Amino acid sequence: MQAAAPSRYRWTIVALLFFATTVNYIDRTMLGLLAPTLGKELGWSENDYGNIVTAFQAAYALGFLLMGWIIDRFGPKLGYTIAICIWTLGHVAHGFASSVASFMAARMVLGVGEAGHFPSVVRASSEWFPQKERAYAIGWVNSATTIGVILTAPTIAFFMISLGLDWRQTFIYTGLFGVVLLVLWRWHYSSPRDSGKVSEGELAWIEQDPAESVEKIAWTSLMRTRSAWAFAVAKFLTDPVWFLMLFWLPKYFASTYNVDLKVVLLPMIIMYLLSDIGSIAGGWLSSKLIQKGHSANFARKVTLLISGCCVVPLLFVTGLQNMWLAVGLIGLALAGHQSFSSNLLSLPPDMFPKRAVASVIGLGGFAGGIGGMIMAKSVGLVLDATNGNYTLIFAACTVVYFLAVGCIHMLSPKLTRADV
Repeated sequence: MQAAAPSRYRWTIVALLFFATTVNYIDRTMLGLLAPTLGKELGWSENDYGNIVTAFQAAYALGFLLMGWIIDRFGPKLGYTIAICIWTLGHVAHGFASSVASFMAARMVLGVGEAGHFPSVVRASSEWFPQKERAYAIGWVNSATTIGVILTAPTIAFFMISLGLDWRQTFIYTGLFGVVLLVLWRWHYSSPRDSGKVSEGELAWIEQDPAESVEKIAWTSLMRTRSAWAFAVAKFLTDPVWFLMLFWLPKYFASTYNVDLKVVLLPMIIMYLLSDIGSIAGGWLSSKLIQKGHSANFARKVTLLISGCCVVPLLFVTGLQNMWLAVGLIGLALAGHQSFSSNLLSLPPDMFPKRAVASVIGLGGFAGGIGGMIMAKSVGLVLDATNGNYTLIFAACTVVYFLAVGCIHMLSPKLTRADV
């Protein structure tokens, strides 16, 4: 077995993907934090906002199928370049929107572009990290989703309060983040062998897994595999929980505790830092179990089950009068979700060759987007029908992780390599 080499350039790639994820989530989250303000100014109902979120989810879902294929066809460098350009255009378009329909259109463009993010992240991780280290790397990158969420509020405050811009100008000027990301991605990313910055020892460490065929894999072949559907079903069940927290958490705190998370940042920082810990710890745990000699099947599924248990306390949140206790329980649930997500994203490289990873992530992202779209519409209707009560919604969130693990185990009992 190869020993880790002194050269560690692969972690520079993690840093680049971390920054990309941060920008991706700032762009995605801004509307959620501005929703209370825009709702009052533009007269949105809960159902109007639900329709806007549903438009994003629909485009995000379909975009995964397209972007996954593009990234596998042209590679992550060009594929992600296309994705960044599309989502930055969609983000800036928010600044020119005025009606519910125009916001839906802007969210759809954003959704198509942002759908290319995680297929690129996992494909790049499969190129730069061996199986025994991959979940840990993905855990670090996945933790940036919450860094992006945390930084969204101070970003809005900087542009709107410090610079005196309105919300339209804020959407337009923050499009510069995407431009910076595009330059960095084009400048820094390449495959390990083409980078010129990887030592022979590190290259051996990266390429220690068995060699793969370079033949193309047809979509029809992927769609026939139980392993691909194991990943897709799990994404369909669990992705909506993250979208719920992303789009409705600011509204929940505003309506329940009369707290504006754009102004009072500490609750949001605590919750999302806890989720960061979960993302990194979950990736570390399964990677450590593999390094200690356990199978990937055992390591991933045990970690997934532990992660699901962390979400169960969400059941008790809506009965709490103490906001800080609610912050702690929601933070624990977010940690569980992110731990689950880090390991779930590690499954396609475990089961499929690199040349098919982005397509499988695309299929899973499509399923997760469909689940998120159903969630967005359902949550809006439930909140309108129950006068803003989240009890049923949070209860449903606690069940889906165990259903997902059960489906993964039924469809891929040993996480063996798919025959494609």
